[in-house]
Amino acid sequence: MNESGRLRVLLADDQPLLRMGFRLILEGEDGLEVVGEASDGADAVRQVGRLDPDVVLMDVRMPTLDGIEATRAITSSGARARIIILTTFDLDEYAFAGLQAGASAFLLKDVAPAELVQAVRVVASGDAVVAPRVTQRLLETYVRGAGPAPAQDALDLEAAPPAAVPAPRDPLLEDLTPRETEMLEAMSEGLSNAEIAHRYFLSEATVKTHVRRILTKLHLRDRVQAVVYAYETGLVIPSNPDY
Repeated sequence: MNESGRLRVLLADDQPLLRMGFRLILEGEDGLEVVGEASDGADAVRQVGRLDPDVVLMDVRMPTLDGIEATRAITSSGARARIIILTTFDLDEYAFAGLQAGASAFLLKDVAPAELVQAVRVVASGDAVVAPRVTQRLLETYVRGAGPAPAQDALDLEAAPPAAVPAPRDPLLEDLTPRETEMLEAMSEGLSNAEIAHRYFLSEATVKTHVRRILTKLHLRDRVQAVVYAYETGLVIPSNPDY
């Protein structure tokens, strides 16, 4: 966010018309500013370093460097930008790989304008997961390692990212208190802070404090990374085979 208090957004997509549409939507809202556009992942990485945006809308399939590798490069660089992966269908293994690479959320490209604006604001705040139950369904599918076949437009990539296999329990989980473990499990169900507070008879401020401590102890960027972590380390076991 710049000195004027506006959220700075970078658009990364190889389709000029899509970038134009997103720009028109975002710049029509108070407090949002599109500071740049990139037509491939490599350019997105460069522009993040130059423009320091708050949020990047990142297409998952782009030339030169795809959105997954661009996301990984941005998050590993220590940039503060949070990344929303753009995809064409919800159970997308590439969207899942984007979350693994450090993205904070994913959205379908045909998202309604109001949902796009809300997603940018929510991700910038770092306090919630965009479409948490959709994110949960994506994780249930791909952590189980038996996701659906990719859509036809995914077949133009040379190779699909490998299905995730849950890792052994991370010793860092032992640093969490029993209450923090409960909070992490509740987050992994897709519950909001308000819903967690209601379940455990806590204030939202207390829940936020627990979430911050969890992220600090586990060295994670945001809530969605905590959810991915919980599934990949086996803290949460996918239990619905019909997801």
